[in-house]
Amino acid sequence: MNTQQPHEHIVRSMDEEQQRLKGELLRMGGMAADQLLAAIAVVDLRDDDAARRVVEADAAIDRLEQETSQDVMKLALRGPLARDLREILAAIRIASDLERIGDYAANVAKRSLALNAAPPLPQIRGLAALGELAAGQVRRVMDAYRDDDAAAATRVRDADARVDAQYTGLFRELLTYMMEDPRHITGCTHLLFMAKNIERIGDHATNIAENVLFLVTGEESFPPRDKRDTTSGV
Repeated sequence: MNTQQPHEHIVRSMDEEQQRLKGELLRMGGMAADQLLAAIAVVDLRDDDAARRVVEADAAIDRLEQETSQDVMKLALRGPLARDLREILAAIRIASDLERIGDYAANVAKRSLALNAAPPLPQIRGLAALGELAAGQVRRVMDAYRDDDAAAATRVRDADARVDAQYTGLFRELLTYMMEDPRHITGCTHLLFMAKNIERIGDHATNIAENVLFLVTGEESFPPRDKRDTTSGV
């Protein structure tokens, strides 16, 4: 005889769906970080075919974002409690940020196709370093989401200043290089756009960190972040 009450069935079902939702987001985060690293790699390789594969891979992240939205709607229709509601809201926001990260990584790969037509630039090494830093932010924040780790999310949020500072340094280096030799203006301009895409990936990782904090603590108001992107004043 089954002695379980209907409420217990509902709670167990919701728990299972929430775990599936978290699994989808963790998979999506891993794909987004991998896509960024792949995009950076094709810049150095100057491989048009590999760049196109990175661009095409963005569709898989888009599909996962759509699947996540559908799962969120299923949970929302069950009349969630406070923690469940935070899970749903955080999932919607995190999926959106991850989808944008995938888009920015694809943009880097697209730019590499144009960059391959110009002579190699030494600043590609700086772009790779910036990309690896941003990909690390994405991986760490998804680990924080997996573990409900508010302290780890706070560290990711604070570390965005390092991404900003590294982006600003690369931005200034590229401007100087263009002024010293106008023949490199086209290539440097592509690198500037690529660097800005990567800096925005860091911002989206920070958004995810704030949503992890919201999920764990219920707080949505945070102290201002230490922003070190000073390129608007150049």
